[in-house]
Order: sequence, then C-alpha cells, then structure tokens
Amino acid sequence: MPKQKRVLNNGPKIQREKEIVEKMIKIYCHRKHHTDELCGECEDLKNYAHKRLSLCPFGEEKTACSNCSVHCYQPVYREKIKMVMRYAGPRIFLYHPIYSIKHLRNK
Repeated sequence: MPKQKRVLNNGPKIQREKEIVEKMIKIYCHRKHHTDELCGECEDLKNYAHKRLSLCPFGEEKTACSNCSVHCYQPVYREKIKMVMRYAGPRIFLYHPIYSIKHLRNK
C-alpha cells in the first residue's frame, strides 16, 4: 500500500504562525547566542517548526501548539521550542507588539 502524500497547509493562519515562531526564534538567538543572523542551531529549529506547521493535521483550525492534543514535534525539538517560547514569549511584546497580540488571539 503506497504512503499517502500529505497536503501542505499554507493558509493565512499557518503563515501567521510561521511568522510569529520565526520572530520568537530570532529574539531568542539574538539575545542568547549574540548573533545578528540566526545561528545554525536556531536556523534548524526554525526550518523544523515551519515544516511541522505546514504538516499540521488541523490546518487552519489549529490552536496554539501548547494546547494541542497531538504532539508532532520530536522530543528534542519540543524542548528547544519550549526554551525559545519561555524566553521570547514575554519579550515579543516589546519587539513586535502586533505579533504578540495575534499570537494571544490564537490560544
């Protein structure tokens, strides 16, 4: 039996989530790794998060990942993204207030 090909989710809500997670990773990387551009580890995390969002089984009806019943991140990446969210979550309001409001509406 051939494996079914998943359709990528690229609707407006998924795109907004990708933008928000990218902004949060940039805040984290800039402050923790002291770089202007994303370091290799943070670039890898961003690409992984974008891929997981594109493959989210809930698509445009998704809630915040922290409230989701399906954990689609591998444990290593789940821990990394938790660290980023804990650090950048409270700070995103200072750097990107519009994105923080959009993120809070998705919860």
